[in-house]
Amino acid sequence: MQFKLLSDDQPVLILAYPLKAIYIAPFWKPVLNCFKTYDYLFLDHIAQTCPEISIRQIEFFLNDLTRKGFFELKGFTFMEDDDLPFVSIIIPVRNRSKDISACLTSLGQLDYPKQKKEIIVVDDASDDNTPETVRNFPEAGLIALTENSQVSFCRNRAAESAKGDILAFIDSDCTADPSWLRELVPAFRDKSLGAMGGLVDSYYNKKSLDQYETARSALKIASWYKRSTKKERFFYLPFCNFLVRRELFFKLDGLREELHVGEDVDFCWRLQDSGAMLEYRPVGRVFHKHRNCPFTFCSRRFDYGTSEPLLQKRHPDRIKKLFLPPHESFFWSLLCLSLFFKSISVFILCTVIFASDTVNRYSKLQKRKVPISFVTICQAVIRSYLSFAYHLSSFVSRYYLIPGLLLLPFFPKLTAVIICMHLTAGVAEYCIKKACMNPIPFLFFFSLEQLSYQAGVWWGCFLNGNTKPVLPKLVYRRDRI
Repeated sequence: MQFKLLSDDQPVLILAYPLKAIYIAPFWKPVLNCFKTYDYLFLDHIAQTCPEISIRQIEFFLNDLTRKGFFELKGFTFMEDDDLPFVSIIIPVRNRSKDISACLTSLGQLDYPKQKKEIIVVDDASDDNTPETVRNFPEAGLIALTENSQVSFCRNRAAESAKGDILAFIDSDCTADPSWLRELVPAFRDKSLGAMGGLVDSYYNKKSLDQYETARSALKIASWYKRSTKKERFFYLPFCNFLVRRELFFKLDGLREELHVGEDVDFCWRLQDSGAMLEYRPVGRVFHKHRNCPFTFCSRRFDYGTSEPLLQKRHPDRIKKLFLPPHESFFWSLLCLSLFFKSISVFILCTVIFASDTVNRYSKLQKRKVPISFVTICQAVIRSYLSFAYHLSSFVSRYYLIPGLLLLPFFPKLTAVIICMHLTAGVAEYCIKKACMNPIPFLFFFSLEQLSYQAGVWWGCFLNGNTKPVLPKLVYRRDRI
């Protein structure tokens, strides 16, 4: 990140990757000046250096810049015990005696005042000794159901009896880091925040599939801060590590009990529609015992896929879009044609498109007096073109690998293109996620996941009579909301 001043003494922050430049009000100049000398600073130190600005204002300002990618937060904001809200920890469980024991043991080691938390376990009519296991933990309250009612029903019943201002949901096959609540709860000092989630990490690490899950779990949202916006209409967080204001939870009528998969996605979308903010922070870690044999791994991904058409039908205003920027689209189309026909003239046309696009972007930034070099713009344009290729390949891999394989006898060249795009997406994922494993097994499990998920999507489309998930709206300009 670069920090520059314009002629009128207005600060500008410039981020090279991804390329961003934002103008900051001169009021915040003293805060930004603190980072000219040190890469990392304690919040208290910044507050002492800038006494004219309250520590709460500084915290919220820097948090906003962190969400935008300009800063990185290490550690967490400390709150005195007396200032911490009462938290109700909710755990649904069915036939997981060993798992719930490990989960409750980890919750007993939380660095959070005992008088400020309660634990509520809802046993979903287990037919093993799970209820007896829960009763061995006196700090945990037990609601024992006599009829199997599914996870949404269990969470809603627990919420009804909860006393906390904050409801903290965790799954029975998870264990919590001791600092789980300490790292997440302070975020609720922001009154606009309705709910949030933390990092979900892998519990197992022995098999190749464990290593794949560690790198690319569907529950692992990101390694950076994210907050809901009007542009990100499909943003959601899993309920295995989810905190929400109790008042808001009931305002939204809780989880929809008729949904047995995708209920967390539905709740997050309704929450955002209500005007409340949803945020993800890569802290507050829980460890999830994922399904680590290929059959159950594929079965779960298939279930995830079936929820997509159903959710799309329940939320028709959330229209899936495939962004096809003109310059990038023309560039890659012509590049493929030049390679296919071995045409030098078409290849030259590709370079002309790239060069003109780069010069055009640089000229626009110069007119706005944004202090960015031409070399930086070139690097950003290259990343933009590669990013488009990655996202397009990912979409094809996610939804069209099975149709492509079925078309092999009739259109072998088309199938070859789809497989190449699938492999492009897989290799890109391997590099982006920095997977600590051999690339061959990574691509194998990546392929299994894509095939399983899209099989569920296509099956769900058939059952619900809804093809929107696989036939998105093509757009050529980004939303400017």
